[in-house]
Amino acid sequence: MSGLGDIPADANGQADLPGTAGPDATARTLTDPARLHALHQVAASAEPDAAFDRFASLVKRMLGVPVALVSLVDDLRQFFPGQVGLPEPWSEKRETPLTHSFCQHVVDEGIPKVFPDARIYAQVRDNLAIPELGVVAYAGMPLNDAEGRTLGSLCAIDTKPRAWTKDELEILADLAEACASELRLRIARAVADEARQHAESARAQLAMLAELTETFARTLDIDEGMRLLANGVVPRLADWCMVTLAGDDGGVRLVAGAHRDPLRKADTERFADIMASALGPDSAVLAVQRSRTPVRRATEPSSALLSRTTNPELATIAERLGYASYIVVPVTAPVSQKVLGSITLINGPDRAAFTEADERTALDIARRTGLTIDNSRLYRQQRHVAEVLQHSLLTELPQIPGMKLHARYLPAQDGAAVGGDWYDAFIQPDGSVMLAVGDVSGHDIEAAAAMGQLRNLVRGDAYARDDEPGNLLSRLDLAVRGLNMGIAATAVLARVRRNVDTYELTFSNAGHPPPLLLRPDGKVEIWWEKPEPLLGLLPRQHRSTHSRTVPVGSTLLLYTDGLVEHPDHILDEGIDRMARCLHEGANLPVDDLADLLINATARRADDTALLLIKLR
Repeated sequence: MSGLGDIPADANGQADLPGTAGPDATARTLTDPARLHALHQVAASAEPDAAFDRFASLVKRMLGVPVALVSLVDDLRQFFPGQVGLPEPWSEKRETPLTHSFCQHVVDEGIPKVFPDARIYAQVRDNLAIPELGVVAYAGMPLNDAEGRTLGSLCAIDTKPRAWTKDELEILADLAEACASELRLRIARAVADEARQHAESARAQLAMLAELTETFARTLDIDEGMRLLANGVVPRLADWCMVTLAGDDGGVRLVAGAHRDPLRKADTERFADIMASALGPDSAVLAVQRSRTPVRRATEPSSALLSRTTNPELATIAERLGYASYIVVPVTAPVSQKVLGSITLINGPDRAAFTEADERTALDIARRTGLTIDNSRLYRQQRHVAEVLQHSLLTELPQIPGMKLHARYLPAQDGAAVGGDWYDAFIQPDGSVMLAVGDVSGHDIEAAAAMGQLRNLVRGDAYARDDEPGNLLSRLDLAVRGLNMGIAATAVLARVRRNVDTYELTFSNAGHPPPLLLRPDGKVEIWWEKPEPLLGLLPRQHRSTHSRTVPVGSTLLLYTDGLVEHPDHILDEGIDRMARCLHEGANLPVDDLADLLINATARRADDTALLLIKLR
């Protein structure tokens, strides 16, 4: 749990956190230029921000506090892009001076700050937030950027004394880490924007190079990217170009080339083939790959190549292509500095020799190329792992007499190809059928791995047991907490039994959107029940089981919130929209009905899983 180790809490969640930094040290922290620059890159302000408002709402709902804030702190003030429950005028202003800030201490010390009753703590008892904002109990978790700088705090506030529990602090810390991830994502986007703006403001040649490397970055195929880069460089920067990828032995394993004259294509390809197999130990390309230092020659005859290759044909072809000056620059990975290859630019005798400025431009291309290649490799590795993991975790639906099952899983449109949404169906020894749909918080590989654990727990615990779904979810909740899985998840678990002319369906719902039933007459039922908490958050000794008698010919829809969420509407509106789609598609086959439901969904900011069960 991020930061919780810094809180010396007793059984009541209280903590003794006296101030440790003097005013000078605090001022240095708050005015640190790097921290303020990172805060600027977040691009948040004292205006409502939907993402951060949602984090504040989650804190309020999960901890049951009257006030929750996403507070970012600069050198003069704190401002709240996310807030819920602040009194006026602060609710409208969404900012306060530091005289009203507890969160500045979280930023200064870089650790959680917990005050059961702020009025008795020397560090904050004179803070104006107590009389003017009504802050009495406070718990704030740091929001850190990727470099570990604390930009603000996700905090829960009560207007009366409160003994914060360990569970509450753990929930707050989890939400703070998710909120910090949003901050880091925005900073990463800002860094990319700054780089793009720098390229646009540079002289025309650098702008051209930015365009070339952007073209290279549009493909995840590294070999194709090399060809795009080589073709983009000529003729604007050089008469011809060779881009190499380094092999594991330090040699050259692949070369892509381009020439300004299309009639020289065959010679260019032949030159590339020889470079890939016949470079000598004195080759400029191999020397650059070994030393990571660029090489530039203003004038050189093609005959000089004879001493650098084991195939004299290389010099003959170079003469035909035009050989007078060249630059070779290394392509390296941005973090590991591993040599990934090189870029060679060549001009013929009719073109001016390369300059120092040309060398800087070539190095700029090489740096961008290294980042693109490294990202492409990393993306392909992660994508492969993600797809294999997701495929292994998603259930192959069984063939069940009297039922037609159809499932879909769609990852979020922005993010990883996997997530924590899941579905399951299996037959019990007594002939009943268990159905489950759930959603583990997050949409990345970690969420998918947690989802797999949770799904297996459901299967292992429910199989061959005659317990009602509510009892099974209670046992699952106990296992999640007892095994310290550290996850929060919603789920619907249902059991279906066939009677003579109907089906008996029992289900339990742990904080999940309600099931929908399309009846044979086209009417749609939304099975709202009293909300019960998510799995893994708060102890729940008993979970309810609900029962429905379902006519033959009905279609049951279980789904995750990605199907019904929309940033501009409440969840109920999305559920009503799915109910209308079910009604409109009443006569469609289940796979076509699934298409209708998916196509009616707003742009997916979250993973989506759905399970359709036609009861025949």
